[in-house]
Amino acid sequence: MRRKLAAGNWKMNGTSADLAQIEALATAHTGALSEILIAPPTTLLHRAADIAKNGPITFGAQDCHKRESGAHTGDVSAAMLLDAGATYVILGHSERRADHDEHDEDVRAKARAALAAGLRVIICMGEELEEREADNTLDIIGGQLAGSIPDDVSGENLVVAYEPIWAIGTGKVPSVAQISEVHNFIRARLEQRFGPKIARAIRLLYGGSVKPTNAAEIFAIANVDGALVGGASLKADDFSPIINALDAS
Repeated sequence: MRRKLAAGNWKMNGTSADLAQIEALATAHTGALSEILIAPPTTLLHRAADIAKNGPITFGAQDCHKRESGAHTGDVSAAMLLDAGATYVILGHSERRADHDEHDEDVRAKARAALAAGLRVIICMGEELEEREADNTLDIIGGQLAGSIPDDVSGENLVVAYEPIWAIGTGKVPSVAQISEVHNFIRARLEQRFGPKIARAIRLLYGGSVKPTNAAEIFAIANVDGALVGGASLKADDFSPIINALDAS
């Protein structure tokens, strides 16, 4: 059985005052059935992990460098993130791909570095609205799966997140049929590449305007093992109902 995962990506949000949201979330979900992950900004990672140690929340980073160390001003290595308390790192998010011109080969190199350091990776993929409207979604996702995921992964260290770019922060959500089609496609491609045992252990997350009002419907879809949540993860009162819906699914 794959344990469900509720992952919150805080993006470039949060200061010391917002650590209280993590404390509130940890208190509210001491008996959670699902795994809860928060990826705060790097400036808060160490303090967040320290505050919530031995609690129900795990922590991740939002990116890492592909090198172990060196002259890379402003960058953070996977080993540094591990040392700061991270157990996961999010890679290939559409905002990184767009804002920093990251390509599949860049995501793959970062994933290799993260895995070598002992981090689990959440590799993101998704299509633009124009690609969806041109019926190219599965071609795009297939290419990102092949190009972004390294060969040396397992069901324990890889999570795949499908985030249609046109749904991120827009309030637009794909239909149940659209989400189902993509998640089933991803599972089938993973089985072809890694074999059934590994592929069936890899968790598949949906991301893109997940809210308390639509979470239960999304989590009822086969091969949806949780969510990668943006804005709704910033406040415990907003994220808690999503976690509860996942626990109930």
